Amino acid sequence: MPKNENAKIVIDNRKARHDYTFLETFEAGIELRGTEVKSLRNNRANLQDSFAKIENGEAVLYNMHISPYEHGNRSNHEPTRPRRLLLHKNEINRLYAKVKEKGLTLVPTKVYFTHGLAKVEIALAQGKKLYDKRDALAAKESKREIDRAFKEKQRLGN
Repeated sequence: MPKNENAKIVIDNRKARHDYTFLETFEAGIELRGTEVKSLRNNRANLQDSFAKIENGEAVLYNMHISPYEHGNRSNHEPTRPRRLLLHKNEINRLYAKVKEKGLTLVPTKVYFTHGLAKVEIALAQGKKLYDKRDALAAKESKREIDRAFKEKQRLGN
């Protein structure tokens, strides 16, 4: 979750919650060009199928699609270019060790603005098996049914 309560969430990667179990989350800045920031402010981005890697001591975000800005001309950007994530060196080293050793992956979960700066929340994640996904869906459905029955009981009781 963003540290700042008045952060404006631009994108939320809900599919990642379904496909992965999040072990730890990190807030990272993202290196953007001018028209990319304008497109993000217009909610013209997509995190589906995006992932982060650590290469040459830098964290890089791949496959994040930011649509070209409508009013941008030749200064527009490539929509799915790799974007550098801004993390502290010790965080990058720690993430690199965990990803390399345990078979975990880095998945972006949210993009938001806080104090005028674009931030990305990345999660150290482990892929769910098919039966884990089924269990999560069954638990969600049973909770929904319990809440529905509880509301009905309250409605009839009053």
